[in-house]
Amino acid sequence: MSLMPGLRRAAFFIAVLVALHSACEPGHAQAALLMEEPYGFFGALNPTGHDAIYFARICAETPIKLRRCAADEPGSVFTRYQGITGYDWVAMPLIAYLYSVEDPSAVPSRADRKTVTRLREQYHEAHLLSLGKDLPEGGTFQRGWSQLVGVAYERRMYAFRFATTEEQDDALIAKMNSGANHSHYSLLFWNCANFSSAILNFYFPRTFRRRPFPDAGITTPMQVTYELVRYARRHPEIQLTVLAIPQVPGCRGPSRPNKSIAQSLVVRGYLIPLAVFCPACAGGVLVDWLAWGRYSLHTEHPQTLAPTEMTPLTSPAGTVFSQSSQSSISPAD
Repeated sequence: MSLMPGLRRAAFFIAVLVALHSACEPGHAQAALLMEEPYGFFGALNPTGHDAIYFARICAETPIKLRRCAADEPGSVFTRYQGITGYDWVAMPLIAYLYSVEDPSAVPSRADRKTVTRLREQYHEAHLLSLGKDLPEGGTFQRGWSQLVGVAYERRMYAFRFATTEEQDDALIAKMNSGANHSHYSLLFWNCANFSSAILNFYFPRTFRRRPFPDAGITTPMQVTYELVRYARRHPEIQLTVLAIPQVPGCRGPSRPNKSIAQSLVVRGYLIPLAVFCPACAGGVLVDWLAWGRYSLHTEHPQTLAPTEMTPLTSPAGTVFSQSSQSSISPAD
């Protein structure tokens, strides 16, 4: 019996050490590069698609001010679009960005154009008036606030999820909140993919940069995604996993797969008139695509997410899910 007090003290001491270790260990959350497929008239002309970045730990206090998320919040999406009243970037809550609602259970399984418009207008009136009452809704030829909500009604997305730390996320919040948020959008030189590259370079310095090939130095969503996949092969500690967010049917036809610019010129037939007027240019585009523009992104069998089951995207990195239902990038891939 005399051994019991000593055993209790030893057990207490071990428990304190475990607690201190857990408290001091950096918490891992995660982020995800969202590669969004092209759609509509502009997507037919230029099928490169769109890039955005999701953060599980960073939330939007307003569309242009960030903060740490509360425990029950699913995070936010950062994106750059042209024509958002002079802002270079905006942040939107994840569920609103995808489905134009705040409650995932309110997402319709099928939504026609009238339903999508109603959901967008309701969310705009409740949360987006701070962007300016004169900001247009947008449409086929004009950009506007409708690009910021209900994206999943228009297109399919692939989420390339990677690990982050609290210190990194806090530093990004401070950087974004203190920096000048003034648009200098350029389709060729400072587009959505360039914005994603800049954010990713904050986490993985000097990894994402403009290159002369492919696509003559123009950054595209596929390029940025490929750079992230290639980085993950050399750095498996970032735990890169590919997930799919399907397009909600009913609003429009299925979106198209992302393409590089060189591939777009070849597939869309633009190469034929180019070959007539400049055979050397057409040959250069073809070589560009064949030599540099064909990317392996591991999107063949990703886990598919549902509005009410976004856990594989929002849970801390390292959380174990069914291995048969998700696609992870390993050094051997």
